Amino acid sequence: MPESTILIIEDESRMRSLIDLVLRSEGYRLILAESGEAGLRFADEGGIDLVLTDWQMGEVSGLDVLEHITKESPGVPVVIITGFGTVKSAVEATKKGAFDYISKPIDNDELKIVVKRALDMRRLTLENLGLSQGLREQFGFDKIIGASPKLSSVKALARDIAVTDSTVLIAGESGTGKELLARAIHYASPRAGGPLISINCAAIPEHLLESELFGYEKGAFTDAKKAKPGRFLLAHRGTLFLDEIGEMSTATQVKLLRVLEDRMIEPLGGVRGIKVDLRLVAATNQDLQDLVKRGKFREDLFYRLSVCPLHLPPLRERTGDMPILLEHFLARYNRERGTRIAGLTPQALRLVEMYAWPGNVREFQNMVEWVTITCKGTSVNVDNLPAYLKITKPDSDPDTKPSVPSLLSYGLSVEEVEKVMLEEALARAKGNVSEAARLLKITRNTLRYRMGKYHLKVSSDAE
Repeated sequence: MPESTILIIEDESRMRSLIDLVLRSEGYRLILAESGEAGLRFADEGGIDLVLTDWQMGEVSGLDVLEHITKESPGVPVVIITGFGTVKSAVEATKKGAFDYISKPIDNDELKIVVKRALDMRRLTLENLGLSQGLREQFGFDKIIGASPKLSSVKALARDIAVTDSTVLIAGESGTGKELLARAIHYASPRAGGPLISINCAAIPEHLLESELFGYEKGAFTDAKKAKPGRFLLAHRGTLFLDEIGEMSTATQVKLLRVLEDRMIEPLGGVRGIKVDLRLVAATNQDLQDLVKRGKFREDLFYRLSVCPLHLPPLRERTGDMPILLEHFLARYNRERGTRIAGLTPQALRLVEMYAWPGNVREFQNMVEWVTITCKGTSVNVDNLPAYLKITKPDSDPDTKPSVPSLLSYGLSVEEVEKVMLEEALARAKGNVSEAARLLKITRNTLRYRMGKYHLKVSSDAE
């Protein structure tokens, strides 16, 4: 595996070839871009340790590249190549944040020295960032809000796991904070100075996921005019987070298994494997063991992934955290909107605590944002809550047991009531359509029809 990845942006093919020849012999991994526009696209994919760019190019100049990298990827050094060698252009580049500059015609030894110095600076920067208290606070375990016993136990275990290099499998329903936990593990680990690369396996079409993960070489297929590093390579010396791994096809699972076994990847069209050094954190909102039984997930891969299993509890199992979450999100939206909402009335809070929250913390946050829009005073009452919460409206006396409410008094339509009932049944059945139909005392086909009516969907594996 090359020690560092260098992005070379040069519109002259002869100069690109020369730089490629000189630096590739030094063991670096090189990404070549023939224009400023192409270079910025590669840079935005992440995983770059150094940018070497021409100063005079087309619409996107070396100055544009420098300003973009300085803003979007602080800490990545930029070395300017200038054909003019004037003091003016060199001073302008260094004032804008360039690490150094090289004049054409390029001296090979000078190029090697400047690149080495820039990469040494990059390593020091990453080490400082990885160890800085500010970065740990920004992505630390304290950002996972809650103090319930179940959540506290998960966070404590995750802290112990973070200092190891073991593979982690995070399970939990959608909206419980799996990505937050993955970030916290990375930034509490010895790999905090390296990249954290994420990919959602459910968001990328199956035929594209393999090339996104493993990359491809030039000419691997018809449109592969340039080589492209995959997420595994970009995560070298860092952490790769695979979200919704239960959506991965069997063919891609086989290739992932090999990476976990020998830490080797094979880009599409490549002739040899590349060694990668990374930690893998995977997450799923599905029951992988159930998928294994049904032949939709490889058993050997499941055991490779679940070296350190973590399970985030749903919000309905940690109702004691709701006041803490409410305070946290209210403070955030009060700052953003300039509002002064202090909290919820007892009646409104009871409705919030009675609701099942199938969307978990994400849905809870959306609710808080909603009430900061609808509430014009300093206290949120029942009328300010979303309509779906009012179905379980209790008596006006917060100390008495809620009686059966009259749904007609809330101004809700039949469609609104029916949709909420469908959502609650599907949440209780964990997406199993047959079980939800049993709870609603209707046929499975009737439930499927009504789900289509309200555009409700569940994973095909949950049926």
